[in-house]
Amino acid sequence: MISRSCRPQKGNNSKLHRRYKMIPMKKTTILLCCVLAAGSFLYMTWPDEREKTKKREKTSFQTSQHWKPVTDVQADIAMVYGVGGNPSDKRKGKSFEERVQSWRERGYTTHFMTGIAWGEYQDYFTGEWDGQGHLDEGQVEQNGDTIWHGHMVPYIVPTDNYLKYIKEKHVKRVIDAGIDAIYMEEPEFWARAGYSEAFKREWQKYYGFPWRPQHESPENTYLSNKLKYQLYYNALKEVFTYAKAYGKSKGMDVRCYVPTHSLVNYSQWQIVSPEASLASLDCVDGYIAQVWTGTSREPNYFNGKEKERVFETAFLEYGAMESMTAPTGRKLFFLTDPIEDRARDWIDYKNNYEATFTAQLLYPHIANYEVMPWPDRIYEGLYPISKGSKEKAKIPRHYSTQMQVMINTLNNMPASGNKVSGSSGISVLMANSLMFQRFPTHNGYEDPQLANLYGQALPFLKRGVPVKTAHLENVSYKETLKDTKVLLMTYSNMKPMAAEGHVYIAEWVKEGGVLIYSGRDEDPYQTVQEWWNTGKNHYQRPSDHLFQQMGIAAGAPDGQYTYGKGRVAILRKDPKEYVLTEGGDKKFIQVVKALYEQKSAEKLIFKNQLYVQRGPYDIAAVLDENDDASPFAIEGPVIDLYDPELPVLRQKIVPPGRQALLYRLDRVEEPSKPQVLASACGSTTRTSAQIVMHLPVEVR
Repeated sequence: MISRSCRPQKGNNSKLHRRYKMIPMKKTTILLCCVLAAGSFLYMTWPDEREKTKKREKTSFQTSQHWKPVTDVQADIAMVYGVGGNPSDKRKGKSFEERVQSWRERGYTTHFMTGIAWGEYQDYFTGEWDGQGHLDEGQVEQNGDTIWHGHMVPYIVPTDNYLKYIKEKHVKRVIDAGIDAIYMEEPEFWARAGYSEAFKREWQKYYGFPWRPQHESPENTYLSNKLKYQLYYNALKEVFTYAKAYGKSKGMDVRCYVPTHSLVNYSQWQIVSPEASLASLDCVDGYIAQVWTGTSREPNYFNGKEKERVFETAFLEYGAMESMTAPTGRKLFFLTDPIEDRARDWIDYKNNYEATFTAQLLYPHIANYEVMPWPDRIYEGLYPISKGSKEKAKIPRHYSTQMQVMINTLNNMPASGNKVSGSSGISVLMANSLMFQRFPTHNGYEDPQLANLYGQALPFLKRGVPVKTAHLENVSYKETLKDTKVLLMTYSNMKPMAAEGHVYIAEWVKEGGVLIYSGRDEDPYQTVQEWWNTGKNHYQRPSDHLFQQMGIAAGAPDGQYTYGKGRVAILRKDPKEYVLTEGGDKKFIQVVKALYEQKSAEKLIFKNQLYVQRGPYDIAAVLDENDDASPFAIEGPVIDLYDPELPVLRQKIVPPGRQALLYRLDRVEEPSKPQVLASACGSTTRTSAQIVMHLPVEVR
């Protein structure tokens, strides 16, 4: 059954509306369902029935407002944001508890979300909470300017007193309201910050010697960012530990999650955050991967060209979040956003939403989603109708219909053990210290747009190889490198924060892994005072310690080396050189291809698309900037879920630079059973709320 748009016109709450679209068909017979929409455009079921069915926690959204029909998005969880609420709700007298109750009454599971580095915390800064002002605890730049989050409050240095405020004023209250899941989002410390009096005090406490300005040396920068990282690691550990203990005292099992940008994005945007290390904390139950057009449109380099590559960047961002959590068994939600913080036009939003949406679905092991943030701004905000237009409008009907089809698809998207098409087993190594070297520039060494990372990934992803990422912090878990045949790494853009990781990598190579190390090892951070050059260690560069584990001489030149059953290839170029110039990746590709094929006894296949099946769904992305410019054909009959008309097609043709989400009619379970296959609105088992009919229809 296919149900198309059934969104009523605003204000018609008391009427039933329906819209039928019938496709002329020749031979194929399918079941088509026409659903009646009552009340909101989505609110299709009665509260008592939804209460019975909304116990799962697969899909969610975040909102600072109370329930209203226009933002009833039919996910499982409403993450109610902030104890202070939205100003419009305050004027209406809606307290946090009242906002929570408004969603519960409609059958939603309610969770709580707020920022840990910023939020509606004016009472803390002004002194209303404890009688002392705390404006000196903001994150401050070299010129003395405080970095503000919007116009509300500064980004915070998480002092002990601030954490006490968060626990007593916010966490305790939401647990008292019966909330058993807490999301502390975006633990962010800007790389350009680090000059406030509060930060100087934290420096003295952590290092035991006076603060040093980070702009004066690479070592100061590294130490500064390492402290920023540690401050928010400690902050989340303390707040979540308190939440679990307080919840336990009330007989509740409180779960704690971290909504965070990916390590890729934070590194590119020059923000420091604890990222992968949190996944090993007992008090952290999981993450939301905050990936959307706003993060993924950040330009990068490939084949000498700097441009937005939204799909490819999103694919790597989601991959970084998956590989960060998978070895530790933490729950992970993937986020997409139909719009973004920065003003664009509706056409731009739609195209890039499809790109990020497709990228998340190409990780078939993940099947939990935040379907959108801030539905109020999506459904009620005004944005340009096209690029350069001064005319603004609310979300177009065709886009809102398509978006709701996509969200309902997430409600039904199964996890799958299937793999994305293409040669598997190539991984790029990442580390939290990617965030430490981004700002400021020292000794003239540049890493434009994180080119040292993209230089290892894009040469393969752009050729249709579903390259993965692996986290240095997780190599002690066997699952981290279990499926990796060839590991690509460099220390030109990051440094190992501990020596132990090298032992595990060396053991992996000894057992047959292939390590390809790219790097001149000449960046100014090679000589910062760290474990590899202090105490009993006297290594000139961290890679020397890694190579020693495998019997390779310090500063070894270009070449290939054997260790146990595995091999090591050293390329004395920084990975950025592979993408900053046209054709700069040729030798890199040749070396990886040869070693991959030697290791796996399989060809390293280059193509121009990625494709995976998940239950009845087909997901595909066709890559541009590829030698192969041919479209990708998927045979039907299929329902095109990126078309608001939900056409049934004999064949779907996907051109380069585009993506597809399809429902395969030949993979419908129990095809003789009446069922909704695709819909822009919610459904119910109550027969009074739907009409089911068999129609002969023709595939286009």
